[in-house]
Amino acid sequence: MSFLNKIKSYIVMLRPEIAFMDITLPASSALLAYYYATVYVNGVGSLPSLFTFILATIGGFFAITGSYVFNDCFDVDIDSINLPNRPLPSGDLTIKNAFTFATALALIAAIISFYLNPESFSVFILAFVVITLYSWFFKRVTPFSFIPVGIAYGLVPIGIWLAFDPAGILKTSEIMTPEILPLPAIFFGLMICMTDWGFTLAGVSRDVKGDREKGAPTFPVTYGIPKTTRFITIIWTIGILFSVAIGYTSKLGPAYFVFALLAGLWMLSRCFQFIRNPSPEVGGKLFVEGSNYRGVMFSAMIIDIILNIYVSGYTGILW
Repeated sequence: MSFLNKIKSYIVMLRPEIAFMDITLPASSALLAYYYATVYVNGVGSLPSLFTFILATIGGFFAITGSYVFNDCFDVDIDSINLPNRPLPSGDLTIKNAFTFATALALIAAIISFYLNPESFSVFILAFVVITLYSWFFKRVTPFSFIPVGIAYGLVPIGIWLAFDPAGILKTSEIMTPEILPLPAIFFGLMICMTDWGFTLAGVSRDVKGDREKGAPTFPVTYGIPKTTRFITIIWTIGILFSVAIGYTSKLGPAYFVFALLAGLWMLSRCFQFIRNPSPEVGGKLFVEGSNYRGVMFSAMIIDIILNIYVSGYTGILW
């Protein structure tokens, strides 16, 4: 294999089809945390330094995508049936290549999180342990293996939040709210957790054939795709309600609410389409659509924060 094709294989392992979500999640978490904390402390919101913002976004992106690569290392047998053209089952990369790549991504994310705040690093370690246990153990033994996935990814915005608005347990800052975790951070984590359950189960519905053949008792394998579609719709509805709670408790403006609600209604329409047509193919489409919904919601948050800052007259951006 040529050098360029090998690089392409590494990029494929990062799931570029859902990169929009994976980049905007840490970016929006960082901006909202700093904006909320500066509003509380100074009465007016502001933006973090560009350097710190980029570090947090890269660290969050590497933490998320590194978990994808680790998961691929454990799922080669299943992917050989469901996704035979992916880098590992196709033989474009070896498990050793993938494991080394995943380890490098995780180490970079760990170093960044420790540099930003040891509290953020502690959350990263917890999330890393939880998602690794999912890939290594839970997926092969229980239909409820999606639960630790949601918990791990729900910790991502919380870890990034603590980098910009520390709890004060391991490190204090001039810009910090008095709560260990303010309500917007809690709702952000819950929103990601709930929607990730729906996001993950849609992908697992796509992969039901390989999971069944290799003995992985996932939720769709155990209870069937039709029941899974109804459960997905319920938890997506709850997750969308949490997205409204994020905006309300952090006092975001109309730009956020308009886009978040419109995107949420669109997402629910896709869930109802899955109920009407409970097939692996539609589950695979919903998987990507769920990532796009979250990317739009996170982008709306970023836009709204920037608009709020400029409308309030703030001009001293630390860029």
